[in-house]
Amino acid sequence: MMKVNRQTAWLAHARKIAERVASKRDEMSDLGDDELRARIQASADRIKSASDEGKALDLELVDVYATVCVAAKRAIGLSPYDVQIIGAVALHEGAIAEAKTGEGKSLMAAMPSILHALTGRGSHVVTVNPYLAERDSENIGSIARFLGLTVGCVLPGMGNVTRRDAYACDITYVSNTELGFDWLRDNMVVDARQMVQRGLVYAIVDEADSILIDEAKTPLIISGMGKDVSLLCERIDAVVSKLEKGTESRPFNRAEAMIGVERVETGDYIVHERERNVILTSQGIAKIEAALGIENYADAKNRSIQHAVEQSLQAHALFRRDKDYIVRGGKVLLVDQNTGRTMEGRQYSDGLHQAIEAKEHVAVSSVNETIGTTSYQNFFRKYEVLSGMTGTAWTEHSELWDTYRLRVRVIPTNRPMIRVDEPDRLYDTAAHKHEAVVKRIQEALEKGRPVLVGTASVEESEVVSGYLRRAGIEHQVLSAKQDEHEAEVVAKAGIHGTVTVATNMAGRGTDIVLDDEARKAGGLLVIGCEKHEDERIDNQLRGRSGRQGDPGTSAFYISMEDRVMRLYGAQRFAKGVRMAGATDETGRVVLRSVMRAIRTVQKRVALDNWAMRRDTLAYDDINDAQRERIYAERRAILAKEDVTEQMRYAMAHAIKHIARTVKPDELGGAFEALTGIKFEHRLCDEKGRLYNGADDMLVLEAEKAAKAMEFTDDDIRKSYTRRCLLVAIDSAWAEQLRALEFCRNAVGYSGYGQMDPKAAYGIEAYDLYGRMLDMVYAAAVFTFFAQRPDRKAETTVDGMDVKLKSGKDMVV
Repeated sequence: MMKVNRQTAWLAHARKIAERVASKRDEMSDLGDDELRARIQASADRIKSASDEGKALDLELVDVYATVCVAAKRAIGLSPYDVQIIGAVALHEGAIAEAKTGEGKSLMAAMPSILHALTGRGSHVVTVNPYLAERDSENIGSIARFLGLTVGCVLPGMGNVTRRDAYACDITYVSNTELGFDWLRDNMVVDARQMVQRGLVYAIVDEADSILIDEAKTPLIISGMGKDVSLLCERIDAVVSKLEKGTESRPFNRAEAMIGVERVETGDYIVHERERNVILTSQGIAKIEAALGIENYADAKNRSIQHAVEQSLQAHALFRRDKDYIVRGGKVLLVDQNTGRTMEGRQYSDGLHQAIEAKEHVAVSSVNETIGTTSYQNFFRKYEVLSGMTGTAWTEHSELWDTYRLRVRVIPTNRPMIRVDEPDRLYDTAAHKHEAVVKRIQEALEKGRPVLVGTASVEESEVVSGYLRRAGIEHQVLSAKQDEHEAEVVAKAGIHGTVTVATNMAGRGTDIVLDDEARKAGGLLVIGCEKHEDERIDNQLRGRSGRQGDPGTSAFYISMEDRVMRLYGAQRFAKGVRMAGATDETGRVVLRSVMRAIRTVQKRVALDNWAMRRDTLAYDDINDAQRERIYAERRAILAKEDVTEQMRYAMAHAIKHIARTVKPDELGGAFEALTGIKFEHRLCDEKGRLYNGADDMLVLEAEKAAKAMEFTDDDIRKSYTRRCLLVAIDSAWAEQLRALEFCRNAVGYSGYGQMDPKAAYGIEAYDLYGRMLDMVYAAAVFTFFAQRPDRKAETTVDGMDVKLKSGKDMVV
């Protein structure tokens, strides 16, 4: 009740602001175009000169929003409804605006994006794909351009200069992946001029639940040059493909496995689909040893083989073609499970992608080394003000608040919603379900209604398409295989008598507009062929019908053989379904107790997924603390004109560290190995004890040698020193990421020792960080002296050629 009252109170507050905006809009309707631009410029001047930027934005909101409303009518022929202004208030305040499909969220975002752009520090509108970013920047962005603001759009394939120009605009439209990867790349440059972003100030995230919740399970990873593993992957695939799937007498349990509880297994491997892992049996291990000619599969020297086998087993047992990925043009392309689109340029990590390529008999790509990574949660929390909009967010309001401190504001519809949402229909088999779907489509077509059939995978779309073809029903298909034609396909979906089969309609971004005949026939019929793991995705499919007060119907047809039912409900419901009278002659389950029970399935799945995201974030919070310190150090080095003092500090730290860790009589040799400098004086007394200040003498010797290094001019010296530091940081951080990943996998067993795995990870990560810093300083000093101009005629620093002329001149 408290939450409802809070929502009601906020809505009353937002309505008052919307009324003031509407009144001001009417007053300004007769102003000339130049007068509108002058008002925007005046607001910008007041905001930029204010001592409190947030307060200034609040004060200017009504005037700016009213100006945008008038400009929108002139620029694109649309004026925001009052409910859109209410949503724009929520976006300004840093909240998630839940507005139903078809309520005009893109236009809603124009008001706050323009308002925050007046700070002069940039405003980002984040979309789920580049197509929507380009579309909205051209269409909605024309309102900002009409008012004299600049609008940029970041698209795949753009060069650094073009990207920098786009981010330098007042408003930038960009997809979440491009935005995140640009941030990572900016934190890996070796010259500040290579950076493209200018800060994370204000963002509006479109389809916020998809990006902030669903995408949170997948980290952003930047990879460097890797190694060729094609022969290994193909050899392992040839072995694994011949293994047979088995069964087990009792479900797998790590604790029982640790104490040796006996389990009877058959076959070569056991699949735990719900837990997403595959376990080799003793029989399977024996087959692998025989096939690969190794004595002991578990031996540490076979670690690379073990890893390749594990990834190959997952590729064969858990990842399905036309569901998790498709093969196009001889390449494996991942399918976004939330939108059904292919994800160009994305790969599964840790060798899994290469295992799938070997399974599909396409060219196996190199395994790349991770050199930068972050989670979407930690990335978006870096914005000073974060907001978002979507059609479905309230069901996740607790997670959005816990993770991002974002409140969800439910925005009323412009016209009353009259769509009919029918109860779910459950069938005993997938075949009976598909037959019922075809029959329902035929009934709808007889009335002239358009039909949208939503599926959860490309594979399911093709199955449904096959049933429709056999029934002689013309239809169009939208999936990862046809996603380049998506706007055209979706636009036709509201024409009377058409049937559209679509994989995951979340984030499609194009409204389905009904023609008059379709509206008279009862509007769009939406049929869901399978429940998703999250109820929000189902609600997004329902929301394609009934936009702006249109008539419509939604219905879900599900079966006991569907993935979600099979993994989370089959055992519970199977007994009830087998009872006499539980199904009718069509295979539909009519037992009410079973129908009531399945409503809890998605809630269980949603809780499991939330727990997974919460754990992922908890571990990444530890990583992020290290990431921020490393990236802050990089930015400081890039910002300084001369980093000689940082190099001196690195020398002192590295030399004093070896003085503490090596034997006294070995210190001179260790110093020479680090710097290449032979120290001619004694460092120990007759008893082998270090003289007091011996380490300080070595530091002075290193500084003296550094000063003596000759460069053509001072700029080259500065550039060389900076690159040595950056190379050291980047190589050490890449190694740290591998160590943290290994640590993350290892701490899972610490729970059996009565210790919280996350606490164990935090302790180990802290120790690893200290060791990494020692590595950074040592590597910086080693690179500085080993590549010095008087030593070498040509070398490479951070992948860039550094040419030395006459042993002295260096061109960077």
